[in-house]
Amino acid sequence: MTLRVLGIDPGLTRCGVGVVDVLPGRQATMVEYGVIRTDAHAPLEQRLLMIAQGIAEAIERTSPTAMAVERVFAQHNVRTVMGTAQASGLALHAAAANGIPVGLHTPSEVKAAVTGYGRADKLQVQTMVARILGLDELPKPADAADALALAICHAWRPVVSTAATPVGAPPQGSGALTPAQRAWAAAERGGGPREAAVRARAARSPRLEA
Repeated sequence: MTLRVLGIDPGLTRCGVGVVDVLPGRQATMVEYGVIRTDAHAPLEQRLLMIAQGIAEAIERTSPTAMAVERVFAQHNVRTVMGTAQASGLALHAAAANGIPVGLHTPSEVKAAVTGYGRADKLQVQTMVARILGLDELPKPADAADALALAICHAWRPVVSTAATPVGAPPQGSGALTPAQRAWAAAERGGGPREAAVRARAARSPRLEA
């Protein structure tokens, strides 16, 4: 059975959207990707409305069976965090309104999933997303590539979040996890940066080893 995942890289000025289909053998193909843009000078409520409409349209076009959203994390720029959190809330609301299971993933978890390294840079993520999806060129902008990476990460989890699996719950059957999957689980549990980095460096994506 094919799993179709809508990845959302939340942002107030640029909200990345990426949809992938993933077969049981973890073979992933790109459905669509892009960015919902808003004018930085527009009223906040109008910007949020545009993002909500863009997400709703993506759901209507692609009929995803799961949604992956980047987990909001602390940054020094409070204004950026607020915008990210607001866009993330819109994505979560849209998922709930449409009965779509959601998974929240940290940036380091996503990077470990697609590159094998939790501190990969934007270019490395774009390059590996293109390779995984068999694209002829790098997906741009980076926000769209991150959305695709989120979708891939979610689909490759040992257990995909469902209504019976609380969002953020650790994967079941941890004894059978690959190194990359253990790195993802550590990231979800909020392990220390040093430990997470060591695990992420040792991790290799199962798809890329094939």
